[in-house]
Amino acid sequence: MARVEMTMPKMGESIMEGTVLKWLKQVGDTIEQDESVLEVATDKVDTEVPAIHAGVLREILVQEGQVVAVGAPIAVVETDTAAAPAGASASPAATPAGNGRAVPDAGVAEVPYLPEAGSPQDAQQAAPAAGAVHQPGRFLSPLVLSIAREEGVSMTDLEYLPGTGKEGRVTKKDILDYVANGKPPLVPTAAAPVSTPAAPAPQPQAAQPEKPAVSSPQPVAVSKPAPSVSGGQELIEMDRMRKMIAQRMVDSKRISPHVTSFVEADVTELVNWRNKHKDAYKKREGENLTFTTIFIQAVARAIQDFPLINVSIDGDYIIKKRDINIGVAVALPSGNLIVPVIHNADQLNLNGLSKRVNDLANRARQNKLKPEDLEGGTYTLSNVGSFGNVMGTPIIMQPQVAIMAVGAIKKKPAVIETPQGDLIGVRHFMFLSHSYDHRVVDGSLGGMFVRKVADYLEQFDPNTTV
Repeated sequence: MARVEMTMPKMGESIMEGTVLKWLKQVGDTIEQDESVLEVATDKVDTEVPAIHAGVLREILVQEGQVVAVGAPIAVVETDTAAAPAGASASPAATPAGNGRAVPDAGVAEVPYLPEAGSPQDAQQAAPAAGAVHQPGRFLSPLVLSIAREEGVSMTDLEYLPGTGKEGRVTKKDILDYVANGKPPLVPTAAAPVSTPAAPAPQPQAAQPEKPAVSSPQPVAVSKPAPSVSGGQELIEMDRMRKMIAQRMVDSKRISPHVTSFVEADVTELVNWRNKHKDAYKKREGENLTFTTIFIQAVARAIQDFPLINVSIDGDYIIKKRDINIGVAVALPSGNLIVPVIHNADQLNLNGLSKRVNDLANRARQNKLKPEDLEGGTYTLSNVGSFGNVMGTPIIMQPQVAIMAVGAIKKKPAVIETPQGDLIGVRHFMFLSHSYDHRVVDGSLGGMFVRKVADYLEQFDPNTTV
């Protein structure tokens, strides 16, 4: 039998901690590989964490409701893996590249092999560990994380790996050099003993003589009073997601000076085309052909025409993105909002976009999105027309610099220009609202962009196949 520590997995490049929502398994339960063990919430997504190894859950180290840093142990699993007893669990057979320790899978860390004192490996470990600085929570690029997964580099080692990039970031060269050198252990041998007494919590207790005098006349009810509510009111505490949404919206309004431009588009040809094809598409594909798919295609094409909409800001620098990753706001059954991302939207045809949109929307409503489904967005679209709204002034998703809201399509009388003269006819119109960050997007760019999106919708080819 071998005992392995299950750790809080990395659930996104900017995610540094997660909250344990619910344990799906209890101590003593048998766990199959890839079977969900617990539910974890981050500031981006709620998701289930699967077991990397089959075995028996022997110990739960973190209780429900606790916030845990990425890479921290959360449970101990006893596996059926044939291994040497205790200290020899990470034998050379289980140690790739001869680095003296078993390489953990994502989300699970083997109990590290500690060489006996005085062994040649002891000296090898002391050298890199002596100058290694622990940097938990620092930014790690998707490329670095991908190489780490492929080469079996643990999150703990990444936190100690010296970086030569800007602000000490780990570059591609840094991690490849580390792998080429045989992945020498970076975590100091004394890291475990030192971490326990590191927090000098006893000192406030040393000054505790003053505390009794304060604590007796100041009960808990005084320090956290409940709001006063009359009989005609109901007090509802915000859930975790609503608190995050509230904070992000406030932050975005504080960071970005919002300006909004409006355009009205005649989308009659588009409506007629969809009405002609939607039933056949539903019968063939088993899912709806939505207007949102067509809106996303128009936005992606307009971004290619105006690439400076597809940027973010870092201090005094503008970061221009090559990938066009469009986020789509999805309303959840709880009333909250989430924004999954369609990566490389410009490279998908209408059928591919439709399938991607429907898949993300369905999984969002079923709480089955993965962290990568919410990452990397460069522009966002919100279809407020699905709620019957004619227009809206959306708030920018940081660190993006623009967001578009599309309103409901309404029939209106309109003047139609023909070679024989002007006529009055019934047409389908909709409003597009474009909110943008005035620090880098001026009225000309913001206005031309939304006008270009409207042009693509108005000029939709009725011979388009899907």
